[in-house]
Amino acid sequence: MIHAIIAAGQGSRLAGEGIALPKPLVQVGGEPLIGRMARIMASQPGCGRIEVIINGEADDVSRYLEDLRTRLPINVTVRTTPGSMHSLAALLPRLGGDDVCVATVDAVFRPDEFGAYLHEWQTARRDGCDALMAVTRYVDDEKPLYVAEGPDGTVTGYFDTPAEGVTCVSGGMYILSPRALSYLTDCMEAGHTRMRDFQRSLVAAGLRLRTFHFSKIIDVDHAADIAAAEDLIKK
Repeated sequence: MIHAIIAAGQGSRLAGEGIALPKPLVQVGGEPLIGRMARIMASQPGCGRIEVIINGEADDVSRYLEDLRTRLPINVTVRTTPGSMHSLAALLPRLGGDDVCVATVDAVFRPDEFGAYLHEWQTARRDGCDALMAVTRYVDDEKPLYVAEGPDGTVTGYFDTPAEGVTCVSGGMYILSPRALSYLTDCMEAGHTRMRDFQRSLVAAGLRLRTFHFSKIIDVDHAADIAAAEDLIKK
Protein backbone atom coordinates (compact mmCIF):
# COMPACT_ATOMS: atom_id res chain seq x y z
CA MET A 1 0.00 0.00 0.00
CA ILE A 2 1.11 3.54 -0.77
CA HIS A 3 0.57 6.26 1.82
CA ALA A 4 -0.03 9.91 1.02
CA ILE A 5 0.07 13.06 3.14
CA ILE A 6 -1.82 16.14 1.98
CA ALA A 7 0.09 19.14 3.33
CA ALA A 8 -0.36 21.80 0.65
CA GLY A 9 -2.67 24.14 2.58
CA GLN A 10 -1.67 27.61 3.75
CA GLY A 11 -2.47 27.22 7.47
CA SER A 12 -3.98 30.70 7.46
CA ARG A 13 -6.07 30.20 10.61
CA LEU A 14 -3.05 29.21 12.68
CA ALA A 15 -1.06 32.11 11.26
CA GLY A 16 -3.89 34.48 12.14
CA GLU A 17 -3.68 33.31 15.74
CA GLY A 18 0.02 34.01 16.05
CA ILE A 19 1.49 30.62 15.09
CA ALA A 20 4.43 31.58 12.89
CA LEU A 21 5.38 28.07 11.78
CA PRO A 22 3.87 26.53 8.63
CA LYS A 23 1.17 24.06 9.69
CA PRO A 24 3.19 20.92 8.76
CA LEU A 25 5.95 22.05 11.15
CA VAL A 26 3.68 22.85 14.10
CA GLN A 27 4.86 20.60 16.90
CA VAL A 28 2.67 18.17 18.81
CA GLY A 29 4.34 15.97 21.39
CA GLY A 30 7.70 17.51 20.51
CA GLU A 31 7.42 16.48 16.86
CA PRO A 32 6.28 18.36 13.73
CA LEU A 33 2.87 17.26 12.49
CA ILE A 34 4.23 16.09 9.15
CA GLY A 35 7.08 14.18 10.80
CA ARG A 36 4.70 12.47 13.21
CA MET A 37 2.36 11.44 10.39
CA ALA A 38 5.19 10.12 8.22
CA ARG A 39 6.75 8.21 11.12
CA ILE A 40 3.46 6.51 12.02
CA MET A 41 2.82 5.58 8.39
CA ALA A 42 6.33 4.24 7.84
CA SER A 43 6.05 2.04 10.94
CA GLN A 44 3.10 0.10 9.51
CA PRO A 45 3.65 -3.32 7.89
CA GLY A 46 3.42 -3.13 4.11
CA CYS A 47 4.10 0.59 3.80
CA GLY A 48 5.74 0.84 0.40
CA ARG A 49 6.42 4.55 0.33
CA ILE A 50 4.95 7.86 1.43
CA GLU A 51 3.95 10.48 -1.14
CA VAL A 52 3.83 13.98 0.31
CA ILE A 53 2.49 17.12 -1.35
CA ILE A 54 3.37 20.57 0.01
CA ASN A 55 2.70 24.03 -1.39
CA GLY A 56 5.21 26.02 -3.37
CA GLU A 57 5.77 28.55 -0.60
CA ALA A 58 6.79 25.99 2.02
CA ASP A 59 10.59 26.31 1.86
CA ASP A 60 11.02 25.44 5.54
CA VAL A 61 8.89 22.33 5.08
CA SER A 62 10.94 21.31 2.03
CA ARG A 63 14.15 21.53 4.03
CA TYR A 64 12.66 19.52 6.88
CA LEU A 65 11.49 16.79 4.48
CA GLU A 66 14.88 16.63 2.78
CA ASP A 67 16.35 15.62 6.11
CA LEU A 68 13.46 13.26 6.89
CA ARG A 69 13.97 11.49 3.54
CA THR A 70 17.28 10.16 4.81
CA ARG A 71 15.37 8.06 7.33
CA LEU A 72 11.92 7.41 5.83
CA PRO A 73 10.71 6.36 2.34
CA ILE A 74 9.33 9.76 1.33
CA ASN A 75 8.75 11.32 -2.10
CA VAL A 76 7.88 15.02 -2.17
CA THR A 77 5.73 16.91 -4.68
CA VAL A 78 5.73 20.71 -4.52
CA ARG A 79 2.53 22.19 -5.91
CA THR A 80 0.22 25.00 -4.87
CA THR A 81 -3.34 23.74 -5.29
CA PRO A 82 -6.82 25.23 -4.72
CA GLY A 83 -7.89 22.45 -2.38
CA SER A 84 -7.21 19.04 -0.90
CA MET A 85 -8.90 17.18 -3.74
CA HIS A 86 -6.60 18.85 -6.28
CA SER A 87 -3.65 17.98 -4.05
CA LEU A 88 -4.60 14.31 -4.19
CA ALA A 89 -5.10 14.55 -7.95
CA ALA A 90 -1.59 15.98 -8.30
CA LEU A 91 -0.26 12.78 -6.72
CA LEU A 92 -2.18 10.42 -9.04
CA PRO A 93 0.75 9.87 -11.45
CA ARG A 94 2.84 8.66 -8.50
CA LEU A 95 0.28 6.23 -7.10
CA GLY A 96 0.68 3.62 -9.83
CA GLY A 97 -2.69 1.91 -9.53
CA ASP A 98 -2.17 0.77 -5.93
CA ASP A 99 -4.40 1.10 -2.90
CA VAL A 100 -3.57 4.34 -1.13
CA CYS A 101 -4.05 5.57 2.42
CA VAL A 102 -4.52 9.35 2.32
CA ALA A 103 -4.29 11.59 5.39
CA THR A 104 -4.35 15.32 5.90
CA VAL A 105 -1.26 16.53 7.73
CA ASP A 106 -3.22 18.08 10.61
CA ALA A 107 -4.97 14.90 11.77
CA VAL A 108 -3.81 13.72 15.21
CA PHE A 109 -4.94 10.29 16.44
CA ARG A 110 -3.82 7.26 18.41
CA PRO A 111 -1.19 5.28 16.43
CA ASP A 112 -2.60 1.92 17.58
CA GLU A 113 -5.97 2.85 16.08
CA PHE A 114 -4.26 3.76 12.81
CA GLY A 115 -2.71 0.31 12.70
CA ALA A 116 -6.11 -1.28 13.28
CA TYR A 117 -7.52 0.93 10.52
CA LEU A 118 -5.01 -0.38 7.99
CA HIS A 119 -5.61 -3.95 9.14
CA GLU A 120 -9.37 -3.55 8.72
CA TRP A 121 -8.82 -2.57 5.08
CA GLN A 122 -7.74 -6.13 4.33
CA THR A 123 -11.15 -7.41 5.44
CA ALA A 124 -13.02 -4.58 3.74
CA ARG A 125 -11.17 -5.23 0.48
CA ARG A 126 -12.08 -8.92 0.55
CA ASP A 127 -15.70 -7.91 1.13
CA GLY A 128 -15.69 -5.87 -2.06
CA CYS A 129 -15.33 -2.39 -0.55
CA ASP A 130 -13.87 0.39 -2.65
CA ALA A 131 -12.86 2.65 0.25
CA LEU A 132 -12.52 2.69 4.02
CA MET A 133 -13.27 6.07 5.57
CA ALA A 134 -11.92 7.13 8.96
CA VAL A 135 -14.69 8.61 11.11
CA THR A 136 -15.06 9.71 14.72
CA ARG A 137 -17.85 10.75 17.05
CA TYR A 138 -15.60 13.44 18.47
CA VAL A 139 -16.49 16.69 16.69
CA ASP A 140 -14.00 19.56 16.89
CA ASP A 141 -13.95 20.83 13.30
CA GLU A 142 -15.42 24.19 12.34
CA LYS A 143 -17.17 22.72 9.31
CA PRO A 144 -17.41 18.99 9.93
CA LEU A 145 -18.55 16.57 7.29
CA TYR A 146 -21.21 14.33 8.81
CA VAL A 147 -21.15 10.72 7.63
CA ALA A 148 -24.30 8.60 7.55
CA GLU A 149 -23.78 4.85 7.80
CA GLY A 150 -25.88 1.72 7.63
CA PRO A 151 -25.91 -1.06 10.25
CA ASP A 152 -22.93 -2.75 8.59
CA GLY A 153 -20.88 0.45 8.48
CA THR A 154 -21.55 1.17 4.81
CA VAL A 155 -21.52 4.90 4.03
CA THR A 156 -24.97 5.99 2.86
CA GLY A 157 -24.45 9.74 2.61
CA TYR A 158 -22.50 12.87 3.53
CA PHE A 159 -23.97 16.02 5.06
CA ASP A 160 -22.58 19.49 5.76
CA THR A 161 -24.96 19.95 8.70
CA PRO A 162 -26.15 17.55 11.42
CA ALA A 163 -28.75 15.07 10.23
CA GLU A 164 -31.10 12.82 12.19
CA GLY A 165 -29.47 9.58 13.24
CA VAL A 166 -25.99 10.65 12.04
CA THR A 167 -23.47 10.41 14.87
CA CYS A 168 -20.03 10.59 13.27
CA VAL A 169 -17.94 12.93 11.16
CA SER A 170 -15.13 12.44 8.67
CA GLY A 171 -11.68 12.24 10.21
CA GLY A 172 -9.67 13.40 7.20
CA MET A 173 -8.23 9.97 6.40
CA TYR A 174 -9.24 7.69 3.56
CA ILE A 175 -8.09 4.34 2.20
CA LEU A 176 -8.97 4.29 -1.49
CA SER A 177 -8.85 1.54 -4.09
CA PRO A 178 -7.75 2.28 -7.67
CA ARG A 179 -11.41 2.09 -8.67
CA ALA A 180 -12.30 4.84 -6.20
CA LEU A 181 -9.37 6.97 -7.35
CA SER A 182 -10.52 6.67 -10.95
CA TYR A 183 -13.46 8.96 -10.15
CA LEU A 184 -11.17 11.78 -9.05
CA THR A 185 -10.53 13.20 -12.52
CA ASP A 186 -14.23 13.36 -13.38
CA CYS A 187 -14.90 15.12 -10.09
CA MET A 188 -12.26 17.73 -10.86
CA GLU A 189 -13.60 18.26 -14.37
CA ALA A 190 -16.98 18.95 -12.79
CA GLY A 191 -15.38 21.93 -11.03
CA HIS A 192 -15.10 20.51 -7.52
CA THR A 193 -12.11 21.23 -5.27
CA ARG A 194 -13.01 19.72 -1.89
CA MET A 195 -12.50 16.16 -0.70
CA ARG A 196 -16.07 16.05 0.59
CA ASP A 197 -17.34 16.51 -2.97
CA PHE A 198 -15.16 13.63 -4.13
CA GLN A 199 -16.54 11.45 -1.34
CA ARG A 200 -20.09 12.35 -2.32
CA SER A 201 -19.32 11.43 -5.92
CA LEU A 202 -18.24 7.94 -4.85
CA VAL A 203 -21.53 7.36 -3.05
CA ALA A 204 -23.50 8.75 -6.00
CA ALA A 205 -21.65 6.38 -8.35
CA GLY A 206 -22.71 3.39 -6.25
CA LEU A 207 -19.29 2.48 -4.90
CA ARG A 208 -19.16 0.66 -1.59
CA LEU A 209 -17.60 2.76 1.15
CA ARG A 210 -17.25 1.51 4.71
CA THR A 211 -16.47 3.42 7.90
CA PHE A 212 -13.82 2.76 10.52
CA HIS A 213 -14.31 4.46 13.88
CA PHE A 214 -11.46 6.21 15.68
CA SER A 215 -12.08 7.17 19.30
CA LYS A 216 -10.84 10.69 18.60
CA ILE A 217 -9.25 12.56 15.69
CA ILE A 218 -8.18 16.15 16.26
CA ASP A 219 -7.72 18.52 13.33
CA VAL A 220 -5.07 21.06 14.22
CA ASP A 221 -6.61 24.16 12.63
CA HIS A 222 -6.38 26.55 15.59
CA ALA A 223 -3.91 27.29 18.37
CA ALA A 224 -6.26 25.72 20.90
CA ASP A 225 -6.21 22.47 18.93
CA ILE A 226 -2.51 22.06 19.68
CA ALA A 227 -3.23 21.69 23.39
CA ALA A 228 -6.04 19.23 22.68
CA ALA A 229 -3.72 17.17 20.47
CA GLU A 230 -1.03 17.20 23.16
CA ASP A 231 -3.57 15.95 25.66
CA LEU A 232 -4.64 13.12 23.33
CA ILE A 233 -1.05 12.01 22.88
CA LYS A 234 -0.41 12.00 26.63
CA LYS A 235 -3.46 9.84 27.25
